[in-house]
Amino acid sequence: MPRWKDLPDGLDPRVGEFVTRLRRTVDGDGSSLAALADGTGYGRTSWERYLNGRLLAPKGAVIALAEVTGTDPAPLITLWELAERAWSRSELRHDNATEAVHLSRARTVTAPAPAPAPAPEALAADPPPGPGRRPTRRPTMFLAGALGVVTVAVGAFFLTDGGPAERNRTAAATPTPSATPTRSLPPGVLCAGADCTGKDPEETGCSDGDVTTAASITVGTTLVEVRHSDTCAAAWGRIVRAVQGDTVQVTVGQVRQSGGVTTVGDTIAYTPMVAVKEPGEMRACVELASGERGCT
Repeated sequence: MPRWKDLPDGLDPRVGEFVTRLRRTVDGDGSSLAALADGTGYGRTSWERYLNGRLLAPKGAVIALAEVTGTDPAPLITLWELAERAWSRSELRHDNATEAVHLSRARTVTAPAPAPAPAPEALAADPPPGPGRRPTRRPTMFLAGALGVVTVAVGAFFLTDGGPAERNRTAAATPTPSATPTRSLPPGVLCAGADCTGKDPEETGCSDGDVTTAASITVGTTLVEVRHSDTCAAAWGRIVRAVQGDTVQVTVGQVRQSGGVTTVGDTIAYTPMVAVKEPGEMRACVELASGERGCT
């Protein structure tokens, strides 16, 4: 079975050239994705997305790959810069196309329905007066017209004004709408804040970009870290140089998330995310297969 999937259709040639160079670099070193994740600090799922052309690798990941594989980073960075510009233009075209569709829909106006034809009796004119007769106004029609004018005036008063008491009641009953701020997420990032709780940091793109290690501790030979994404406003626990049976748990208030190494040969595990304002709110603890424990 081929190690790599076919690149997505429509991928810019410059992005394709960059991804192909990344694949050659990894193949030349012979590293597994697990080892690559362990050495670079970027997760295994993230590297799968980078190397299959589903997401453009950040510059930090490219530099880390060069360090791990002993490759000259300059050619990789040059190709990355070309790919990054092509990737950005592709996203801009997509955004512009989406905006054009929205504007087109907003400008669509439904033609007004034709006005109903007047009733036949309304079109009928009074018969002309006979010789020697003076034209007279019909008192019934005059009264109806006068009552109609009064009714319209009274209705307008209550609908448009209604007096001070009505205005006060309307003002009290109508809440003032408040604008709800929305957080703009970069391409590839799928959640932020409370929406991230319980989700995988790699599958949502939160493990990429602006991620820091807020705290760490070594228990035995296993490194325990609190990882924090400022973009996603969320944090998670991660263990590195771990073995099968090692587990990590994070706690923020009453919320807990757990993860662990379940497969022989894997050396990294992490928990689902928890929304945090500051990474210091989180406590990460590890329990090794040997029974040794530690927290940070």
